[in-house]
Amino acid sequence: MTSPTRVGTVIVGVDDTSYSWLAADWAAAEAELRGDVLRVVHAVGGDGDAASEARVLDAAASVLDDAEVRIVADRPALRIDTVLARDDPADALLTAARDADLVVVGTRGRGGFAGLLLGSVSLKVAAHADRPVVVARGAPRKATDSIVVGVRDAGDEDAVRFALAEAETRGAGVRLVHAWTPFVRSGLTVPQPSQLDDEQRLHARLLDDAARPVADHPGVHVDTELVIGSPAAALVDASARASLLVLPRHPPRGLGLRLGSVVHAVLHHADCPVAVVPTAPD
Repeated sequence: MTSPTRVGTVIVGVDDTSYSWLAADWAAAEAELRGDVLRVVHAVGGDGDAASEARVLDAAASVLDDAEVRIVADRPALRIDTVLARDDPADALLTAARDADLVVVGTRGRGGFAGLLLGSVSLKVAAHADRPVVVARGAPRKATDSIVVGVRDAGDEDAVRFALAEAETRGAGVRLVHAWTPFVRSGLTVPQPSQLDDEQRLHARLLDDAARPVADHPGVHVDTELVIGSPAAALVDASARASLLVLPRHPPRGLGLRLGSVVHAVLHHADCPVAVVPTAPD
């Protein structure tokens, strides 16, 4: 007897801003590609009197109704659930993520400084979720445009697998990008060309190791790119020609940024949606 095909869940957090509508549209397209259910989550707190509570709940229900109407108008066959959570928005999404395959958030909510390009909710979800999180941003691209993966080391196979599966679904190619800066040597000694060649070979081997999952997806065209320079700058530049940029999220080291400086910078400045994929501890 053939077992039924598993139906997954894509979760998207919405409020009433244009940023969340971009996230909802991206999540709906992704759920349709995967054949998954789309779960739309809106979260509100509750500290007021009964009359205030009623107004808050009415407004929240209206946000969910508007989101469902908007999505169904474009994708009538898509299965949609809506969830009204009484919680902090980031915590509500992290709770919902436990039963999901993918979480989608927008770039900014209501608050924050004018120069902040990514909201605190999106940052918290991307930093703490135990499954892939996509931050929807940038101009719409064709699904068949290439998917770029930022590779830091050989432990980034989960991010590569995620990108390959996405590419297979979309009929897209994958570009594995590893950026590095030659060791800076103090004093007047200039590195010899042979030293630089040796170092480049080490980085090329690292990229090849991270590319091992490619063998499991023979139908996906994959290119590998070694770039000398800043990883964040190289990936932001690559995002201008991609439909999706995939980044591994490594466990934090010491008191550093939980997302890491490269992921943090790319999330703020990429020109396309960014998927943050958690990696296992070393």
